[in-house]
Amino acid sequence: MQLIVTADISCPHCGETFALEVDTSQSEQDLIEDCSICCRPIALTILCRPGEIVEISSAN
Repeated sequence: MQLIVTADISCPHCGETFALEVDTSQSEQDLIEDCSICCRPIALTILCRPGEIVEISSAN
């Protein structure tokens, strides 16, 4: 089973979409990721099952 899954994230600041690799072996993750386009930080909460992303929510 592939535990690293790629998710498309939409930046709440610039509106662009970028790819983010997520380790789905952890059921819940809170992280700060910089937008790869505008470089502003995005607070993400990611809920996972092994091999699957259940939900991604972001706050700016």
